[in-house]
Amino acid sequence: MIISVSRRTDIPSDYPDWFYQRVKERFACVRNPMNPQQVRTVSLAPEDVDCFVFWTKNPEPMMARLEELEAYAYYFQFTLTGYGTDIEPRIPHKRKTMIPVFQRLSEKIGADRVIWRYDPILFNKTYTPEYHLNAFGQIAEALNGYTKKCVISFVDEYVKNKKELKELGVYVLDEAQTLRFAKSLADAAGQNGMEIASCAEAADLSACGITHNRCVDPELIARITGRTLKAAKDPNQRKECGCMASVDIGAYHTCGNGCRYCYANSSAERVAKNRSHYDETSPILCGALSERELENVR
Repeated sequence: MIISVSRRTDIPSDYPDWFYQRVKERFACVRNPMNPQQVRTVSLAPEDVDCFVFWTKNPEPMMARLEELEAYAYYFQFTLTGYGTDIEPRIPHKRKTMIPVFQRLSEKIGADRVIWRYDPILFNKTYTPEYHLNAFGQIAEALNGYTKKCVISFVDEYVKNKKELKELGVYVLDEAQTLRFAKSLADAAGQNGMEIASCAEAADLSACGITHNRCVDPELIARITGRTLKAAKDPNQRKECGCMASVDIGAYHTCGNGCRYCYANSSAERVAKNRSHYDETSPILCGALSERELENVR
């Protein structure tokens, strides 16, 4: 079983103590986002977990305790972009803080286990194609030798982020512009020793040297673990997503990063309310289980 930690929120940044407590107790509980009355108990026992896949913009809060994961295979999807605080308001300074964090994490666990994500890419009057190419090139140069792979995607519009994207004045490149832009990214990645792939993109960018990615990647997991896993596609993801099936232990509307393109938070008020219920000893993130639900866990 692959455990996703988490597409729904930034557990490494915001909730590392909860995660390590769940590892210590060998289980976590998750509410079905589509049916909150349905609670699943997920085993986190080493014999049941094939791999943890971490998704984060800042893994530093959990890095000092990585030795507690010695019994597990894991890797990080580390998002590091060129946006300022107008887009990613609560992410520490990229050059001063986040690039060094990426480098330290890579030195600690290995370059093949830290995937650099430059995504989602959005364009407006501030964040033009030229801006992104410059930022991407600088970050790629700084991460040369610290990662073997970069993953990109272009911003998608959802109900939860539609208003924000409109306020930001986001626009879309035409096909020819997109291909030129993607080719420039691929060239910069290649010059810095990185493979580059796209995440859940319908567009075929293979002519630019960009393949379709599998972020929950059975091939990478096989290299890390030395075991081949059955690689069934995750039925709960978009059709363009190539990820292997996994179980997510996070919760929507709990991420504290405040990114304006976010698809996982509906409002700052709802996030604040959910985060007020955070208890690192609870089996479930930012919530509590009823007595009846607890009986089913025990």
